[in-house]
Formats: sequence, C-alpha cells, structure tokens
Amino acid sequence: MSDASDLTAQIWMWKGLPIAYYHRGDRGPAVLFVHGFGASGLHWRKNLAGLGEVCRCYAIDLLGFGGSAKPLPGQPLQYTFETWAAQIVAFCRQVVGEPVVLVGNSIGCVAAMQAVVDEPAIARSIVLIDCSLRLLHDRKRATLPWYQRLGAPILQQILSVKWIGQQFFNQLARPQTVRKILLQAYARSEAVTDELVELLLQPARDRGAVDVFLAFIRYSQGPLPEDLLPVLPCPTLILWGTQDPWESIDLGQEFAKFSPVQQFIPLEGLGHCPHDEDPKQVNSILQDWITP
Repeated sequence: MSDASDLTAQIWMWKGLPIAYYHRGDRGPAVLFVHGFGASGLHWRKNLAGLGEVCRCYAIDLLGFGGSAKPLPGQPLQYTFETWAAQIVAFCRQVVGEPVVLVGNSIGCVAAMQAVVDEPAIARSIVLIDCSLRLLHDRKRATLPWYQRLGAPILQQILSVKWIGQQFFNQLARPQTVRKILLQAYARSEAVTDELVELLLQPARDRGAVDVFLAFIRYSQGPLPEDLLPVLPCPTLILWGTQDPWESIDLGQEFAKFSPVQQFIPLEGLGHCPHDEDPKQVNSILQDWITP
C-alpha cells in the first residue's frame, strides 16, 4: 500500500518537545528511517508498508519537520546535525530499545551518520540513500571557482531579512512549486502524486516552519559526509540513483572507497529519492541487507 492513510503519527516527548514518528511491524530486526530536508517520516510510507512485514520499522520526524515540534532556533535548540543526531540516539534508546539498522536519505544520511559516530551502540549497520553532499557548506564552497562562491552567501544574507525570507518561503510552499521541485528531483514523474505534494506541504503550514527552513538555509557549518564516513563504526551500504540531478553519482561513488562501505549499489533510472520512486526495488535491497 503506497498511501499514508493507514499510518497514524505517534508522539514521543524529547527535551519537553513533541516528536512525531510512525511505526509498522512487530517482529524482526529494528529499522529506523531518517528523512531528508523538507520531508518527514511519511516520505518512507511505502517502505514501512513493505518492510513492516518482516521488520520492526520506525520513521521519525526530525525536530522542525513533519509533525514534530518547530521551536524557534535557539529556543531551546539549534537546527544542526548534532541536534538531530542527539534526537536519533535518544529515540533509539527510549523508543526502539535495541540496536537498529539506520536508513537515511539526503541530509538524513548525515544526521544518521553523526548519530552513529556519537553513539556506536545504537546501530547494527547504516544505509545511505543519495547522501547530501552539502554544497552550502563553507568548506564545499571554498573548493569552487571564486565566481561560483559568491551566490550562496549573498542569498543567505538576503534571506536573513525576515520579511524577504518569509516571502521566499511562501513562494516555495505552494503546490505548483513543490511539484516542480519534485519533478526535478524524481526521475520517475509518475511517483510525483498529489498525495506526495500534500504530505510535503502540510507541515509547511505549521507555525515556525519558515524559521526552520531559513535556519537550515543559513547553516554552513557542521559535518560533511566525507568527515563522517571514514569513522563510521558499523557496516555501511550506499544506494544511489543514477539520474540524481542534485547529488552526482560520480561523487557518490567516491564515498564507496571509504573502508566502512561494504556495498555501493547504483539504482538505474532513479533520482534523488529512490526509496519513494521505486520502493519495491529498494525494499528488496534493504531486506537482503537487514535480514541476509
């Protein structure tokens, strides 16, 4: 079943804040899915439905996204990978209660890796799906020609003006804009459904959503994938859509050279979110990895 109609958010309190998550399955190994920027645990709805038959599956909404709390930055937490990693570690300990297989997509990969590096005991292994290369990061920009380094800082400065940032966010948080972005990210246009557009748009209407968005757009620090991959303490699988327009598979293949990576699997004809574009294929690969 591909829709989210039979998934009900459960609430876990973390640091006094409500955190939403979804759960499917009551037997087998534990799996925790971590979404990417602008998404939520429901982005894994098709994977929960498939793998929930053989695994205890959880999909969490990171702080600031989905149905989770969206406090103003700094009240009491900043939107950083260290914050999200701490959230993941606490969830594994308090809700799951056993080591998990962590599965991330895009920036969710970075948050998941940081969590495992911070607390190795939470994970049996980790799966990275089209990991974000974080091109807004200061160290990434430093490798670009000078004329390519200027755009992002200027945009970040402009968006720091509250009313400009609000207007920018309002333009993005429209069905037609979200659909256009998804059609760029997804190689399979048929996967860009009205249901998908709405599940991404709904949290954007929450109070505080614009502050979360702008806080992350201005976030140019923290770990990069190449910082975390060499020190991962568990076996690692990388999946990558060959048609990802945002994160090149050529760069992704460089990640496969790090020693924790046991497998690198290119997914032909898929884009930035293969788990949602072709859940049957991805679920099969995940099941083989989780339950060999």
